[in-house]
Amino acid sequence: MYQQMIFVNLPVNDLDASKKFFTELGYSINPQFSDDKAASVVISDSIVAMLLTKPFYATFTKKEIADATTTSEVLLCLSAESREKVDELVDRAIAAGGTASGQTQDHGFMYGRAFDDLDGHTWEVVWMDPAAVQG
Repeated sequence: MYQQMIFVNLPVNDLDASKKFFTELGYSINPQFSDDKAASVVISDSIVAMLLTKPFYATFTKKEIADATTTSEVLLCLSAESREKVDELVDRAIAAGGTASGQTQDHGFMYGRAFDDLDGHTWEVVWMDPAAVQG
């Protein structure tokens, strides 16, 4: 059965620093799709973040590249298997040089925190009680 994937393309200022940041979060770099202009960060079997140097990213769009430290176009959200895994990933991101973003959200059945990566892209990490999801 076909499993649809998502490839999130993000412009970065320092490719080596961004690769180090995401590997410190526990993700791997796929060397088959990485070079001096891009890095393929494997988040899961169906989620890949493509980190592109800004000049390379610019070859894919005619639009101005947003400065994610001062503007927001997208909020990236990853699911987590537990509240503890939410805290673990966000704490690792902060320890790796990211910054906490927003307030912790605790609604009982749903728990989330967020961080900004080295380039200001906001990543939310959320756990939802499976019983609440099923209705």
